[in-house]
Amino acid sequence: MLASVLRCEHHGDVSTAGRSPNSDHDSWVRRDAAVVWHGFTQMAAYADNAPVIVDRAEGRELVDVDGRRYLDAISSLWVTTLGHRVPELDRALHDQIDRVAHSTLLGNGNRVVIEFAEALAARVPVDDPHVLFASDGAAAVEQALKIAFQYWANLGVVGRTRYLALGQAYHGDTVGSLSVGAGGFGTDLFDQLRFPVARTPGYDDPRWADRAVAALAEHAAELAAVVLEPLVQGAAGMLVADPADVGRVVEAARELDVLVICDEVATGFGRTGTLFASEQCGVRPDLLCLGKGLTAGYLAQSATVADGRVYEAFLGPDLSERTFYHGHSYSGNALAAAVGLRHLELLEEWDVLANVRARAEQLRGLLAERIAGMVPVGAVRQQGLMAGVELTPPREDLRWGRRVCAAAVARGVLLRPLGDVVVLMPPLTSTDAEIDRIVSVLGEAIAEGATVA
Repeated sequence: MLASVLRCEHHGDVSTAGRSPNSDHDSWVRRDAAVVWHGFTQMAAYADNAPVIVDRAEGRELVDVDGRRYLDAISSLWVTTLGHRVPELDRALHDQIDRVAHSTLLGNGNRVVIEFAEALAARVPVDDPHVLFASDGAAAVEQALKIAFQYWANLGVVGRTRYLALGQAYHGDTVGSLSVGAGGFGTDLFDQLRFPVARTPGYDDPRWADRAVAALAEHAAELAAVVLEPLVQGAAGMLVADPADVGRVVEAARELDVLVICDEVATGFGRTGTLFASEQCGVRPDLLCLGKGLTAGYLAQSATVADGRVYEAFLGPDLSERTFYHGHSYSGNALAAAVGLRHLELLEEWDVLANVRARAEQLRGLLAERIAGMVPVGAVRQQGLMAGVELTPPREDLRWGRRVCAAAVARGVLLRPLGDVVVLMPPLTSTDAEIDRIVSVLGEAIAEGATVA
């Protein structure tokens, strides 16, 4: 059960304001800004935005260089599942270090990687699965796009070179994943690098499934695959689809012999209440992209899982054109595999999904009771322990999402916005007290933002 991990409770309110003269924070920020380039961050304003400089962690709290504690309510950008410094995961890492940290998977194997792939194969909603490892979610999507493209070439089918993708989609930052993504996040500059796709509306359109089905019928002869985030478009602000609609689109693709790529980088490993969101939609994709929670937030690793039909299209003579000429230096890293394997075991041993469902129901009730009725709140969207609170600022230049999250951080709860959508993504092992605290702090932060506006 969760008893062994639910041991680090809140240690009192904190504030980032009024640091003591002996604070180390400012010096660390200066050192940071002098040498580190942070992603999705304007470095000219970095120091002015009071960044948290983490020194260590305990349970589901991060501790900064001044000893201030922050409940990690975004799971360190959606990757941390069981919390930080989990003894069982630490031990798995230490044990693997005593064997080998890394050995290449290009043409050779590694025992723990094989064991991890076997464990994944037994759990993923993919028929006769084969696992190709990578480093992060964007790389997993990139692999899936290339596999789908080459699949048709290997079969001798001409013209199946395009993809159907959805509006509001986000699949990563590599050129391929940007192309099937719908843009935004300041990436318009790179539009000329992106290849064109057939695109239909995202989950914010009530008729998104009808339009996707129609586009599949219209473009089937030229489509290599349809790419979608099953159930939740996370980076779009937690847009949630009806599982039946996702199933209907996948079924249409199946009937038209279009490959299905499910991007479960964000939704995988229990985040939505089942191990994979595809399960709730009743779908079994041809290609499944995994990342983020794959190693419980410990090490960078992702995977593209191909079904047997796709995998077999790449089999042929040694060094032939049917080979998938793709691979990364650190793919199948042994340390990451050891942690990922133990993580899968703990998800079952602790019955983590039961806790996710209980805490998700609690979160739903608290958001309805305390947040949804607040004047600055336009909408609340949630699936499992993925939630987005959309703010409606009185004017566009207020950056309310950032302001509200800053006020929450000052109260010891780490949040990060997507524009004016405040994301709540607590670890899967969060307690009822921690969920209550997150919502209470969010309400206070929204109220504070409204008074300043």
